[in-house]
Amino acid sequence: MVSTKSYRFSFLLIFIALMLSWLLNISSGSVNIPFDKTLSLLFGGQIEVESWQYIIWNFRIPKAFTSVLVGGGLALSGLLMQTLFRNPLAGPFVLGISSGASLGAALLLMGISLFSGFTSLTILGDASLAIAASIGSFLVLLVVMLVAQRIKDTMALLIIGLMFGSITSAIVSVLAYFSSAENLQRFIFWSFGSVGNLSNQQVLLLSAIVFLGVLLSILSIKSLNAYLLGEHYAQSLGVSLRKSRLMVIIATGLLAGGITAFAGPIAFVGLAVPHLTRQIFDTMEHRILIPAVFLYGAILMLLCDTLAQLPNSASVLPINAITSLVGAPVVIWLLVRKRKMIF
Repeated sequence: MVSTKSYRFSFLLIFIALMLSWLLNISSGSVNIPFDKTLSLLFGGQIEVESWQYIIWNFRIPKAFTSVLVGGGLALSGLLMQTLFRNPLAGPFVLGISSGASLGAALLLMGISLFSGFTSLTILGDASLAIAASIGSFLVLLVVMLVAQRIKDTMALLIIGLMFGSITSAIVSVLAYFSSAENLQRFIFWSFGSVGNLSNQQVLLLSAIVFLGVLLSILSIKSLNAYLLGEHYAQSLGVSLRKSRLMVIIATGLLAGGITAFAGPIAFVGLAVPHLTRQIFDTMEHRILIPAVFLYGAILMLLCDTLAQLPNSASVLPINAITSLVGAPVVIWLLVRKRKMIF
């Protein structure tokens, strides 16, 4: 175990790394803006090129803030699922909630010709895709909550969640088979994931969703710590399994479903960052893990988004691919170095 003092120092280092990652992300992009000009603008100064101000305030800062929300939220939802199911391979997608968001997006993008009722969503413009994905994730979350009320076995709930994911993936495959090439391409581009296509109103809504998910996670700290020692031990401590499990599912649904709805399905972060954090902090205490996992997830997403933005180029690499290419070797190296998995 590491002393409380060491934890404080570690969190100080994480905050410094987060700020540096934030500045690096804001100063990088298709338009070359000198780093000193970016710093000057952030600290209240003025820069001579008006277009640079517009790019930084209206595009790069919202995108960086979205990266923090997406990375932190996905990492935290992965921690919740790994603790609830006591399974190191669990992630934010095991309950099928993110698959529900993908189904909602697929119905809008590829099912317009098959389900004319969804055409009304296109009237809402840019927000229609997020609304369709949100509806899909909410419906799956509702079904999972109803199932969670009826069964007592947590592992059975995990299997049911995986089955929901399989069902929704099968429906998406059928839609893809009958879809036109243009609509299929639109869905594929959405599945790459993106943190740079949100309006200010969508960023605010995503912030509220992530905040609520984080709040429910903090309220579940006692039950999460108890779950690590088994459900019978948690009951002996006075933890209501049904109530606590439902709260964790709702928190995960808000985080994973909301983020997938607005940013698309982004892999790896929710699965790997909790393991990365445990390796570094060497603790299972959720009072430490919850903020640490959120911050590490935010840093990883900021760095991956920076790499995805090819310097001085209008091309942007798929963030979904960058997260795995960058993060997986780091986790492999840590596991080989530690020679054990802390769980």
